[in-house]
Amino acid sequence: MNIQVCKSKVGIVIIGRNEGQRLIRCLDSLVGLNIDLKHIVYVDSGSNDGSQAVAEKFGAICVHLDMTLPFSAARARNEGWRYLAQHHSDIEFIQFIDGDCLLQANWLSAALQYLVNTPNVAIVCGRRRELRPDKSIYNQFCDDEWNTPIGPALACGGDALMRVAALQDVNGYTDYFIAGEEPEMCYRMRQGNWHIFRLDEEMTLHDANITHFRQWWKRANRAGFAFALSAKEHGQGNEKFGVRQALRSLIWSGLLVVILMASIVWPVFLFALLIFPLQIIKMFLTQQNKSLYSFISCFFLMISKLPEALGVIELLIKTLKKQDYTIIEYK
Repeated sequence: MNIQVCKSKVGIVIIGRNEGQRLIRCLDSLVGLNIDLKHIVYVDSGSNDGSQAVAEKFGAICVHLDMTLPFSAARARNEGWRYLAQHHSDIEFIQFIDGDCLLQANWLSAALQYLVNTPNVAIVCGRRRELRPDKSIYNQFCDDEWNTPIGPALACGGDALMRVAALQDVNGYTDYFIAGEEPEMCYRMRQGNWHIFRLDEEMTLHDANITHFRQWWKRANRAGFAFALSAKEHGQGNEKFGVRQALRSLIWSGLLVVILMASIVWPVFLFALLIFPLQIIKMFLTQQNKSLYSFISCFFLMISKLPEALGVIELLIKTLKKQDYTIIEYK
């Protein structure tokens, strides 16, 4: 099928809140894609920086998220794709992109061609890169995290081209997943025999803008919350979805607490703390790249278990108290 004809069946959903200049760059990256402007939806989550006016000036449809309900990126994406499905029944594919990202020029054609040729694939994603990896070591960590293996995948991130039929099949994202919403939806799609594929193609540039340790800590905390929520919802299945990640964070963090408490009575237990640097060295030795940066990334990967564990505990507390899940922001 001709790709230009296929592009008439593509919609784009952008989500954001107070993205400022990043949203302008995002919208500019869509110029030249030959996508009908009425097929581009920007879902705004209570911005007060004029983001809505920017999107409307560009020509996109602006959907305002009801902020009286608990906010989540999952709910924003659902609002976007459902709007397109309701108003444009001819749309078969939807490109999701966060408002702090730029779409690479050649991505859509390559991704669309793959979905057209492989009808059992629900989602195709590519290489998301950090816009300014040299700005901080935390930005570089993000860039490395997004360098996922090429080929069949278990999940995608926030940027991906998806088949509308697959979204409808699983009723989209789970609204109350405040983090880890993409892997959770991918899990449900895979249970329905849909597939996810990672192409060897440049997809998006992302502006993480993580410049402080506190931001990195919050992001890791959010990841722990996502692991726990995934385990709570789907941990009983054959895949034990999210269980391993949540338990790993709790075990390492719990071990640290036990050692420190025991050392108050028996100082000799402090020697047990050597297990942590030894684990870092073990991880480092498995790395193909034996640079100083690689060692530092292993160190941060180890200490990330602490904020992750706090995220797991936060999920447990909120669940027991029957509280709404609220977003964990790091920006």
